[in-house]
Amino acid sequence: MTQTPPSPQRSDDGAPVAAGSASVPPVGSGSSAPKRVTTRTLAKMRKAGERITMLTAYDYPTAAALDAAGIDVLLVGDSLAMVVQGHDTTLPVTLDQMIYHAEMVGRAAKRAMVVVDLPFPEGQLSIEQTIRSSARVLKETRCQAVKLEGGAEQADRIRALTTAGIPVMAHVGLRPQNVHVEGGYVVQRDEEALVHDAIAAEQAGAFAVLIECVPSAVAAHITRSLQVPTIGIGAGPATDGQVLVINDLIGLTSGYLPRFVTRLADVKQEITNAATRYRDAVRDGSFPDSRHEFS
Repeated sequence: MTQTPPSPQRSDDGAPVAAGSASVPPVGSGSSAPKRVTTRTLAKMRKAGERITMLTAYDYPTAAALDAAGIDVLLVGDSLAMVVQGHDTTLPVTLDQMIYHAEMVGRAAKRAMVVVDLPFPEGQLSIEQTIRSSARVLKETRCQAVKLEGGAEQADRIRALTTAGIPVMAHVGLRPQNVHVEGGYVVQRDEEALVHDAIAAEQAGAFAVLIECVPSAVAAHITRSLQVPTIGIGAGPATDGQVLVINDLIGLTSGYLPRFVTRLADVKQEITNAATRYRDAVRDGSFPDSRHEFS
């Protein structure tokens, strides 16, 4: 991972101005045993002005590839309901299904921190039930933290989870689990409320705050207002890090693509091309040939 001299300085818009050396080396960088990224690592990266990288992962081979690439945080997102299970929202995925996928990701990740979304309605039940569900996530997977949608209204829940020894990443701005309340996926613009939510989450013990689909200036204000790292998705460049859904990044999704997504590969087309060549080879008899036989 290329690094520039560390600088704790931030520009007026809240953006880190230079990369530092707080992150740990990626797998394959020459280190015999990669050091796990932790909440402390992320805090040091923010202080050094080093950008945090985060992607979703839902299975072992994908998580292993992202870990080898040096991605800092892997999120087992409830987005799997949409990009893996084929639902229209994140709401149908269950806690048991999240744990099933998190087990795969947790086994694959040697360096990256793994965070697991608490699916609907785990964050809306009693605090005691949320603690039990979150404890299951940490006990039954090799993951290190949970992500909880909400800000000020979730402060007591975040505080209770943290007190119970469960690290929490808060999630403010657009909250996909509120899709029916909002009437769709709507950019959030109430700057005062968003800053209040983020500060309340930090004060309750959240180790980081994910900011989704808010104007860049608002995300910059939130980032300046906090001491913990901010991770943005559709929130502009001023946050301490960025997260995307891996399926969007590599071209495995179809149809509408959010404007904040950058697509860096076309894996769906590659799969289609390979499957087409395989079909043709089987049908014309060129596969299998002598190279694929046992004597």
